[in-house]
Formats: sequence, C-alpha cells, structure tokens
Amino acid sequence: MRIADCGLRNEGEPRGGPTSESSADDGSPLPASQSAISFEVEARLPGGGGRAGRLTLPHGVVETPAFMVVGTQATVKSLTPEELRGLGTQMVLGNAYHLYLRPGPDLVAEFGGLHRFMGWDGPILTDSGGFQVFSLGFALEHGVGKIAGIFPGEDARAPARAQRPKLTRIDDDGVTFTSHLDGSAHRFTPEVSIAIQQRLGADVIVCFDECTSPLHDRGYTARALERTHRWADRCLAAWTRRRDQALFGIVQGGAYRDLRERSARFFAERPFPGYCIGGSLGKDKADMHHILEWSLPLLPEGRPRHLLGIGDPADLFEAIERGIDLFDCVAPTRLARHGALYTADGRLAIKAARHARDRGPIEEGCGCYTCGRFSRGYLRHLFVTGELLGPRLASIHNLHFIVNLVKAIRASILDGRFATQKAAFLERYRGGRAGAAAGAGGSPA
Repeated sequence: MRIADCGLRNEGEPRGGPTSESSADDGSPLPASQSAISFEVEARLPGGGGRAGRLTLPHGVVETPAFMVVGTQATVKSLTPEELRGLGTQMVLGNAYHLYLRPGPDLVAEFGGLHRFMGWDGPILTDSGGFQVFSLGFALEHGVGKIAGIFPGEDARAPARAQRPKLTRIDDDGVTFTSHLDGSAHRFTPEVSIAIQQRLGADVIVCFDECTSPLHDRGYTARALERTHRWADRCLAAWTRRRDQALFGIVQGGAYRDLRERSARFFAERPFPGYCIGGSLGKDKADMHHILEWSLPLLPEGRPRHLLGIGDPADLFEAIERGIDLFDCVAPTRLARHGALYTADGRLAIKAARHARDRGPIEEGCGCYTCGRFSRGYLRHLFVTGELLGPRLASIHNLHFIVNLVKAIRASILDGRFATQKAAFLERYRGGRAGAAAGAGGSPA
C-alpha cells in the first residue's frame, strides 16, 4: 500500500502567493506573545465565567461570543461570501483534512492562500484533521458522529464488535488513514498537519490531536491524552508563521475530571494564543457542562476559548455562561439541507404536509431573506420536489438564526440582561410550538 505524503516542500514556509513573516531576524520562531492575535474582555457575567470580548486577527475583528460558520471544503454549501457577510458571519472554519485531499494545500497556496482562493476576506480557522481521523476510526466503531450519537446517553457502552471497520491506524508518531474518496493511504503527523495549515494560511490553526469517543474507557482516554500532549509540543515546535497565524491548543480528557484538569493545566503552561475544548464531551449534556466547569477556570483569562462542534441553540447559552467565546458546528446547514429549520419555538420540519398551504414565513419577525420573501408552503414545495433552492433558502434562514442568536447573547452580556434572556429563550424554545401554522391559510398544527 502506498503512503501518500502531503506534497509540501517546506513545512514552515509557504510556496506561491504572498510569503509570511514567520521568524525573527535570526531565523528562530517568534514567541507566541508576538503572534497576530489579541483578545480583550469587554464585560463579564456577574458571578460566572461568561464574557463578551473582541478578538483581533489578521483579517479582522471578531466580536465574541461568536458562531463560526463551517465551510468544510472552502465553501459554505450553496452560499456566497457576500451572503455570509449579509447574515452577520464574522469568521468561517475550513477543514484541513478535506482541503489536503482536494485540491491540496500547494494549489491553495498558489492562489495566495485560503482567503483569496475562496473569496472570503474575513478571519478563517482551519482544524487539524484530528476529528476526521476520529470519524474514520473509532467513530465508525462506536457509531458516534458530529450530530448523530454525539451524546449517546448515560447507559451507552462500546459495542463488542465494531459497527463498521476503522479506516485509520494510530501510533505515537501520527496516524495512517485511508482516504474516503479513493481508498489511497495517507500519513498525518503533528508536523504534517501544521505544515498543511500553514500552507492554507488561515488566521487560526489548531494542534493535531487524538479525539476520543464518549464510549472509550478511562484507560484509553488517558493514553490518548498523553499522546495529544506530546503532539501539542511537536505542533508548537513546527509552528513558524507566528506573525500572521495563531495556534490554538486542544484540551482533551473525555468526561474524566482529573484528565480534563491535567490537560487544561498542560496547555495553560504553554504559549498558545488560544484554546479549544475538544474530544469527547461526555455521554450527555450534563457531562459537557461539567467538562467546561472543570477546564475553563484553569485556562488563562485573557485568551479566547473555542468549543469545537457545538451549535445547538440551548447549548450556546449554557456554554457561553461558563466562559466559551467561539463556536462552530455543521448543524445549521446540515439540518437545513434536510428540511429542519430553527425557530424561537424549536425546530420546524418544513417537509411536513401541514405546511403545504401555509402562506406565512418560517418565523414571523425573522429578518432573513428567506422569511422576508417566501412562504412555508413554497419552501415545502421546493423540498418535496428536490429543487436546489430549497436547501439554499433553508441554510440562509438557519445561519441567520444561529449567528444572530449569539450576537443577541453578546448584547445581553453587555447590558446585563443575560439571565433574563436565557430564561425566556429556553422556556419558549423548549416549548416546541414550531409546527404551528405561521400565516393565513395555514393548516393547524
């Protein structure tokens, strides 16, 4: 079996496009304190960890808390950069694993980097490929993923036999994986992951880590944690573009308090400009809340914290209250493509027959383009006939809802209304009235 390398000539220096100012005059890496990132806390929740802030990056300022829109393959499916800006998007996320496979980091660098390649002039974060390694490995064995099965429940156990065969092999040096596209074999190490991300040229890059499953026992989780820590030190050593890229560490440790605290202390002692909370977030939402409560107080107050892969509206309130500044999740656009739409009254299934004659918008009072122009009845028609416009209009609405919900939460922190807003939103959202008819001619729920 051939192991394909990443095709990078130099792991620390971009080739093609603009060159980076990545080292000091003597050629040594710059200290993290000189990296192109600053974070200012503007307001804090009384008695809690939540805060509103401003994150300054090479391609702009992000007002936090903020939701980062996922553009896996250098695109947010069906939407243009101008539309993303119009929705209030401040920052997008690209996927290093997918962009490594297609079109390749060297080609992106030839276009001048990811910003020029995709026509987005705002801040970008690229992940490390660690979650994709997990999704090709233990996620297949354990039946967990980004949305389905992410919180499998308190009584869930790892299956005696794998549900599907793994496509990865992990060792202390790195990971060998099989491409989901053509079956070719590839090798990622911490150095390769950093090289890929430096070539792509995002504002924020992320350490290569081993993501664990909520069904892993403590023994495996502890071994994976030690490997992640060793890899983090290697990522720091490989990170050379410190003037125009920030490297975030990833706190791991599953739902085990001592491991989470050990990991938070490990990363807090190292010169990372920011931190991600990643890996298994436990078997249920209560576990996730505990993980945040264990980890966040141990991280430096003046650096941003990013909760990887979480975007449910109720979860946003809980995580922000505990001190998270940044979020990303595929849920808003993935759910939209399947006809599941966010409203203040919970999710609405637009393909349901009861919406066929409903002349009202997805949500009364919503300021998005979709709600201002189209009815539920028309949207249902688009979905049941398989028209491409349906998922596109649904994505516009869902992203508008989530991005602006987080902006409203930020405003509530600044003006002291957070507790009131959280209580009112959650009471209505969990009430589940989204299926009710919205407009004249609508069928009863």
